[in-house]
Amino acid sequence: MSSIGTGYDLSASQFSPDGRVFQIEYAGKAVENSGTVIGLRGKDGVVLAVEKLITSKLYEPDCGTRIFTIDTSIGMAISGMITDGRAVVDIARQEAASYRQQNNRAIPLKQLNDRLSSYFHAYTLYSAVRPFGVSVILASWSEEKGPEMYMIDPSGVSCGYFGCAVGKAKQTAKTEIEKLKLSEMSVKDLVLTAGKIIYQVHDELKDKDFKLELSWVCQDSKGIHKTVPAEVYAAANRAGQEAVDEDDSDNEI
Repeated sequence: MSSIGTGYDLSASQFSPDGRVFQIEYAGKAVENSGTVIGLRGKDGVVLAVEKLITSKLYEPDCGTRIFTIDTSIGMAISGMITDGRAVVDIARQEAASYRQQNNRAIPLKQLNDRLSSYFHAYTLYSAVRPFGVSVILASWSEEKGPEMYMIDPSGVSCGYFGCAVGKAKQTAKTEIEKLKLSEMSVKDLVLTAGKIIYQVHDELKDKDFKLELSWVCQDSKGIHKTVPAEVYAAANRAGQEAVDEDDSDNEI
C-alpha cells in the first residue's frame, strides 16, 4: 500500500488524507485471494458457479461449500473469507425468515439485497468492528419478476447484474462473460458456459486442485434454488475440461 496509508489503516472509521478507507481495501484483497465466483443471468433463470479451491486431499468432498440457499427461491454464492461468508448467510436467512413471518410471503430479492448491503455498510463505520472480507452474489427467479441477480462488495455497494465475477480471476472471467449474449441464453446453455469459464480461468500452476460448484434458480427448477442435477453437472464438467484441452492444443500450435 502507499506510504500515505501509514497510521490511517488501523480503523475502518478513519479516512486517509486522499479520501481512502484502507480497511475496506484490505477486505477487497481478502476477496481477491479467494477462488473465482461467477453469476450468469439468462432469459429463464440464473446460474451460480464457484471455483472451490481444495487445499488438502483429506477434506470431505462437500467441505467448505460456497453456495447457499437463503430462502426457497433465493441462492447466494460467496467469495472471500469463508467464515465471514457464513456469518453473512446467517444474517440473510434471519432477514428472510423475519420477512416471511411478518408478511406471510418470501422476501423480494431487491429488499434482501438492500438490507444486506446496509449491514455491510454498517461494518465500515465503526472502529470497534471490521469490514466483512467477502463479496456475495444473490440470485432469484419468480413468475412475476423473472430472473434477478445482485452483487454486494465489502464496502456495501450493490448493483443488479446480467453477469458478474469476483475472486482471483475476476477480470479474465468478466472478459469472457462480456462476449456472451446473456439475455438470449437459457439456463442449460448458461450452466455449460459457466463450467467452461471456471475451468478456463483456473490457474493450475498456483492452485492445483479445485471443485466446480454449480446451482441454479429458474423455470426448470420451478423457482426453487438448488444444485444442478447430476447429469447437467457432469455435462458442465466435461465442457470445461474440453475447453481447457482445446486451449492447450491451440497454445502448442
